[in-house]
Amino acid sequence: QVQLVESGGGLVQAGGSLRLSCAASGRTFSSYVMGWFRQAPGKAREFVGGIKWSGATTYYADSVKGRFAISRDNAKNMVYLQMSSLKPEDTAVYYCAASSSWDNPKRAPEYVYWGQGTQVTVSS
Repeated sequence: QVQLVESGGGLVQAGGSLRLSCAASGRTFSSYVMGWFRQAPGKAREFVGGIKWSGATTYYADSVKGRFAISRDNAKNMVYLQMSSLKPEDTAVYYCAASSSWDNPKRAPEYVYWGQGTQVTVSS
């Protein structure tokens, strides 16, 4: 069982930066692939990015590639999402999630544990 708690959301102007954190409970954090997803009002949940167990491999949605970066600290049971050059269309609730597989990191059903989400609002 893994519990995930996101933090770091807030209101930021377009072009600004924000770093989201996700704290995980449990001693097996390093055995999970971690992903970030987001959901804007009236829209489906979408994949933002994922990071493999060791942190050596990451994968991003085209919409955030070059602007967002995922990292993890397995010693601290933490995963981060550094967001830069933010745009109003990045406004959403952001979720971190844990999966035991890297077969298809873009698919939400691959992830078995989810946090409660943190709101990010980008003003124009």
